Amino acid sequence: MENILRDAPVGQLVRLLTRKRLFQYPEERSDFTLPVEYTEALSHRKQSQTQSTNSTLVPRDVESSSNVSDPEKATPDEPRPDEELAIKKTTSIAPKENAEGHILVDWYTTDDPENPQNWAQTKKTFVSLIIFIYTFIVYAGSAIYTSSEDEVTQVFGVSITVASLGLSLYVLGYGVGPLFFSPLSEIPSIGRSPVYSITMFLFVIISIPLPLVNNLAGLLVLRFLQGFFGSPCLATGGATMQDMYSLLYLPYALSMWVTAAYCGPALGPLISGFAVEAMGWRWSLWEILWGAGPVCIVMFFLLPETASPTILYYRARRLRKAADTDRLMSQSEIDQREIKPLAVAVDAIIKPIEITIKDPAVLFVQVYTAIVYGIYYSFFEVFPLVYPPMYGFTLGTIGLVFLCILVACFLGVVSYFAYLHYYLIPRLLQGKSTSQESRLVPALIGCFGPPIGLFLFGWTSNPHIHWIVPTIGITIYAGSAFVVLQCVFVYVPMSYPMYAASLFAANDFFRSAMACGSILYARPMFNNLGIGKGVSLLGGLSTLGIIGIFLLYWYGAVLRSKSKFAIS
Repeated sequence: MENILRDAPVGQLVRLLTRKRLFQYPEERSDFTLPVEYTEALSHRKQSQTQSTNSTLVPRDVESSSNVSDPEKATPDEPRPDEELAIKKTTSIAPKENAEGHILVDWYTTDDPENPQNWAQTKKTFVSLIIFIYTFIVYAGSAIYTSSEDEVTQVFGVSITVASLGLSLYVLGYGVGPLFFSPLSEIPSIGRSPVYSITMFLFVIISIPLPLVNNLAGLLVLRFLQGFFGSPCLATGGATMQDMYSLLYLPYALSMWVTAAYCGPALGPLISGFAVEAMGWRWSLWEILWGAGPVCIVMFFLLPETASPTILYYRARRLRKAADTDRLMSQSEIDQREIKPLAVAVDAIIKPIEITIKDPAVLFVQVYTAIVYGIYYSFFEVFPLVYPPMYGFTLGTIGLVFLCILVACFLGVVSYFAYLHYYLIPRLLQGKSTSQESRLVPALIGCFGPPIGLFLFGWTSNPHIHWIVPTIGITIYAGSAFVVLQCVFVYVPMSYPMYAASLFAANDFFRSAMACGSILYARPMFNNLGIGKGVSLLGGLSTLGIIGIFLLYWYGAVLRSKSKFAIS
């Protein structure tokens, strides 16, 4: 627990105020001894450069660090062959020297407890849970407002389309935010935890005057800023999971994180529906504050840094002071010296657009996920046109209908986990060759669900047909769309690892921009075309996704082989 407090924002603040007398790291304590590998590396006379100019990393003192198979050459600090099994998990990592003569600071051992990949499962679960709840609160904060829209039209004398801007601008805000916050979290001297905590604090501060606002312009501006400062859960939530979990089991963690994001908007109307009926339209906005406040406090006290480059960056600074030398540096520290603010901005905004335009696979992923997300948010506008007038539902009971998305998400998670557990992971553990496109196998089945569910909902929304039938259609759509999105979100970082963060930020923007527009055009479209024809139009767009998923599965490897951005 002490280490969690030390690495959390509160611990870093205490360290700053006490000039590092409290919550010290091992390198700052008086009894700290520099690891023998670093002592040897520093005392080793730099050899003349005989390697080719493109060789940048040279292992240090190979004979003393790795030649442990010969008992006669083993030193007292090195394992003999008969001791190897006893210390298999604590193998020391010999530091390397770059071409400039800097000793690169790394993890001390293969099971270094400071490495997030080596954290205890309970610690990983605890940190993951914080990110899940944080993500859920931010996403629920979008649709929780929908219960207030009808009363907003009366209070401010505006149309329902104008009132829905409170939802659409929030969604647009958390689509724009990742373009700024994702690059910040990748800078080694900043990391993820400060970005999370500071933006969540601002999210809470904005949530205080929001329920008290007395003009529509103020309401809309604050809703946009609320979404903007809540966006780091989208920008770096997946990256935090990647920090802690190996690639083999990362899909499990990503699935749970996506579940929090997927179910948040669906449960928003349920959380606020009955309360708004009884207490008025401002009550839904107060609920955001009540949910976000405790999460902000927990993040401040208990959310440690998970980015390895940032952890090693600060370890290198401590080691330099402890060893009184400037030769010790982390690779992330060296990389940061080359970072230019303008280059970061260009890389964050221009590079994703360039990849999207030049790479057909990425273009399809961006367009398809944007369509799915846009249709998902159109439900918040079509449900009030179906369930109250046709089935007599109240504002509160409309929220209960959204529980079908929770059920759909559960079924989607179970089916996707079954695919991982019984098919993909066993093949990987057995060393069988699998292509990146094998991760799309569940999507080949799931892609048929969205159009089926939409057509079922659109053409059974009728007072003469029981309300459970169109609700089943929504369940089919939501569950199958979840499986497809999960496959796509795992496929992208595996195929484009160098640009994964930028592509996810761009994908957030594309999806949110489409959702922002769909919220505004959905109700006029359904009013003009009718429920059946309007939903059929959306179902037709989903049908195109079936063709795209199969083409991506069949020709994805060919596209990646011709792309300068992907790996084969």
